[in-house]
Amino acid sequence: MAWRTSFNQWTKLDAINRSSLFSKNTRCTFHPQQRCGFRKAQRQVETKRCAPEEADAGGYKDGVRTQPRAPVPLRKPDRLFRPLVFTVAFTGCSFGAAAIFQYESVKSRVQMAMEEENKEQQDELLEACDTTYWHNWWNQLSDFQKQVILVMSGIDEWWSGLSEGQKTVTGIIAINSVVLCCWRIPSMQRTMVKYFTSNPASRTRCFPMVLSSFSHYSIIHMMANMYVLWTFSTSIVSLLGKEQFLALYLSGGVISTFASYVFKTSTRRLGPSLGASGAIMTILAAVCTKIPEAKLGIILLPVVSFSAGNALKAVVAMDTAGLLLGWRFFDHAAHLGGALFGVWYTLYGNEMIWRKREPLVKFWHALRNGSPGRAPPGGGGGQV
Repeated sequence: MAWRTSFNQWTKLDAINRSSLFSKNTRCTFHPQQRCGFRKAQRQVETKRCAPEEADAGGYKDGVRTQPRAPVPLRKPDRLFRPLVFTVAFTGCSFGAAAIFQYESVKSRVQMAMEEENKEQQDELLEACDTTYWHNWWNQLSDFQKQVILVMSGIDEWWSGLSEGQKTVTGIIAINSVVLCCWRIPSMQRTMVKYFTSNPASRTRCFPMVLSSFSHYSIIHMMANMYVLWTFSTSIVSLLGKEQFLALYLSGGVISTFASYVFKTSTRRLGPSLGASGAIMTILAAVCTKIPEAKLGIILLPVVSFSAGNALKAVVAMDTAGLLLGWRFFDHAAHLGGALFGVWYTLYGNEMIWRKREPLVKFWHALRNGSPGRAPPGGGGGQV
């Protein structure tokens, strides 16, 4: 028993002395799985890190001589080809659809005006009977039904008091609110990140260029953007009309996202972006360019006022500084892309795109009614 104990102590001491002769890296040989996993990961990282240098100078790699070749770019420019084609196609389709919607809107207004003239004569004859009928009908309702009708009438009165631009922007705000609620659903997080955030490194790069313009993760971010859009909605819709405004807004969102793609790819600062700031900058730049003498103010500082032209210059200067200095709090490339597109469209784009929509409207009129000889309503010309 004593011999066995001394033998065990001797073997343990001998094992300790042998293990002390090896370094820490050699001790890993006692764990083959850890050694293989560690060396594979280390070799993979070193290969990626040294690949451009070996490709430039040439040398031996795994026993095989490598030939000198041109450096491999980290971000391929061809990843921007599909977004570029999508941007051009989406912009053209947006303004084409806006021209067709304006045609249908004008046509429906003409039909409604003709129907209202016929109804006025009938309403005058049945006015006395209608008053008695509605009075009896109101008395038969319960208190809850009366409260619901009063609330609905209040909403209808509020809606009727809005301008055409505010009514249009209300739909945009509703869509942004729905998307904001979807961000709060855990099961939809992967879908929201894939389709509602724009990232040039993602496999899905085209559809997020549109959907990310309606996506906000923070309620404060959404409220700030929608407040600016609400403020300028009346002016821009009165200048362009709701159809042209929607086309400009959607196109501005896509073009600003493409500008962000170009900047991120060229500087290799890849990352996701979301928000309607790019599209709103397009609308802001269009209004400030068309009405540069308009007075603007800050909601928290009502005493301070400045012209729209100076405001646009200050915003562009700030985004340019952020782009050059590498600020990452905002997507300054998207802001600049949207602002430049808004300025260009006001100065040149309206004349080049919107005022030349007459052939498309005539084609749609012929396709719609089958009578190419008739003049389409709202065709030709256009609002500025």
